[in-house]
Amino acid sequence: AEAAAAPGGGGSSPAGGGSVPVLFCFSVFARPSSVPHGAGYELLIQKFLSLYGDQIDMHRKFVVQLFAEEWSQYIDLPKGFLVSERCKVRLVPLQIQMTTLGNLTPSSTVFFCCDMQERFRPAIKYFGDIISVSQRLLQGARLLGIPVIVTEQYPKGLGSTVQEIDLAGAKLVLPKTKFSMVLPEVEAALAEIPGVRSVVLFGVETHVCIQQTALELIGRGLEVHIVADATSSRSMMDRMFALERLARTGIIVTTSEAVLLQLVADKEHPKFKEIQNLIKASAPESGLLSKV
Repeated sequence: AEAAAAPGGGGSSPAGGGSVPVLFCFSVFARPSSVPHGAGYELLIQKFLSLYGDQIDMHRKFVVQLFAEEWSQYIDLPKGFLVSERCKVRLVPLQIQMTTLGNLTPSSTVFFCCDMQERFRPAIKYFGDIISVSQRLLQGARLLGIPVIVTEQYPKGLGSTVQEIDLAGAKLVLPKTKFSMVLPEVEAALAEIPGVRSVVLFGVETHVCIQQTALELIGRGLEVHIVADATSSRSMMDRMFALERLARTGIIVTTSEAVLLQLVADKEHPKFKEIQNLIKASAPESGLLSKV
């Protein structure tokens, strides 16, 4: 979203801290809520996403506008605007479609490892291969200092993460029953990581937990990279159609090698040789990528 500079609005002002009533308008909707006194542009955007995230197309540009009493109309939100009094704001989509560039940098990336559990071993196609690729991704994350969030679907019944996958250093390992990984604890963990922009997502199953996680993440304004050679399902048809659907929403379907080399970006990177050795050591030819 983008905002241009202009003067502010009007209303009654609370003395000091506390919360301030704000009317959030988007399309034909208007929902009253509140934000902390002194909230700025970023908090307003977060509130818009929490109220209208399922309706906002994150691949468009937006302008945030403030209703100005002196003009009796909306104006572009002033640069450096802070909420100090009751006001009305709206989110206006521009007609220009944004291109998802898919740039990855270690400082703004987090890895999500989804439900790589023992009970799935006999059922998931190419499960041994995605274990191998997941190992490579997690080793790369440790080398590059990238936070890792891991979930396990109902581990009491489905078992823990397979022993081959080393979870040492993971920021969070969390049991769940919801299909999506986007749980309150995961959102809190993301909030603790400054500047997160991109999620690299892998695990099982592509058409269930991976798909639902990806859609929730882009609804919250994050860019999602699904690692095709580390993601599978019981059915290759389910997997194929899920990846096609997700790609059409602007989610980036990529490979483990592409992700790791994009993160180092330069052969002069201090960790390049170690990442290169990871790639050389494990590159299964499973047939998964022929079914993307």
